[in-house]
Amino acid sequence: MKRRSLFFVSPQHVEIREEQLPVPAAGQVLVQTIASSISAGTEMLIYRGQATDEADLAESNLSVQNPFQYPFKYGYSCIGRVVSLGPGVPAEWADKRVFSFHSHESHFLAGLEELIPLSDSMPIERSLFIPNMETAVNFLLDSRPVIGELAAVFGTGVVGLLTISLLSQFPLQMLAGIDRLEQRRTLALEAGAHRVFPPEDTTGELLTSILPSSEKGKSGFDLVFELSGSPYALNQAIAVTGFAGRVVIGSWYGEKTAKLELGGRFHRSRIHLLSSQVSTLTPGLAGRWNKSRRMAVALQQLPIIKPEKWITHRMKFNDVQAAYSILDKSPEEALQIVLFY
Repeated sequence: MKRRSLFFVSPQHVEIREEQLPVPAAGQVLVQTIASSISAGTEMLIYRGQATDEADLAESNLSVQNPFQYPFKYGYSCIGRVVSLGPGVPAEWADKRVFSFHSHESHFLAGLEELIPLSDSMPIERSLFIPNMETAVNFLLDSRPVIGELAAVFGTGVVGLLTISLLSQFPLQMLAGIDRLEQRRTLALEAGAHRVFPPEDTTGELLTSILPSSEKGKSGFDLVFELSGSPYALNQAIAVTGFAGRVVIGSWYGEKTAKLELGGRFHRSRIHLLSSQVSTLTPGLAGRWNKSRRMAVALQQLPIIKPEKWITHRMKFNDVQAAYSILDKSPEEALQIVLFY
């Protein structure tokens, strides 16, 4: 049989191509895709030709082959239904709805270890947020929020909103959201942020003026997340972080760079910069936590937060070029785009 697959052909150019698909091998199943979601972060870097770290990308997504050697496939959130079983696969997998960290294509072969079985009671659109939710859970595992802390999130796209939603369940003294788009700042308030700001207002003088301080010069947030995808925001995140505070860097900047201001206040304030990436677990928790436990927490949070409310566009797979163009040219119009097959 043949499948239809999305290929990144060159910067700002994608195509749907037909490919021959073999029958499932031993231990494999054939999945027919129902829907997939487009990442406005990682996939936009790829779409714009700004991605780097090819080896790391291949390690984090088993469906990626020869990453960044055009043409290539990428994607990491697919919901589908098992339509054929290979030899040795238990019969209960037949017709099962599954999630996979897979690229955008109409059908795909997968080993059982690459699939997460889903209950038919979980809405399909909600299931598409599994990767983003797992990432947000990982941010909190890495940052370890403390009761009464002052926290801020730079970037209130889908991952930022999920992070705010999780943080809002902690007894924090202050939770702020920072984004350049007014619509997203409004969503941050709805997700549980106490205050929101545009990035041009996030100077140390402005934000620290609204925060308590026991000692002069040490005012600032205890915990700051940089999730905007803009390396320029990292300086702003550092500027509003208090003495010995933590800045969790969850953005992947690709080849984008910015000059960091690491003298003066940063040096004297003992600020901690923490890189957080979902492909691994923080070593401090690895003795008790594994990826399965983290995923279980993410799945438990989905029906609590109901992130499908943030879907702005539902488009046909055939219209995928238009979908990427919207995210690239009009990001203020699109928060989450979902493709249906």
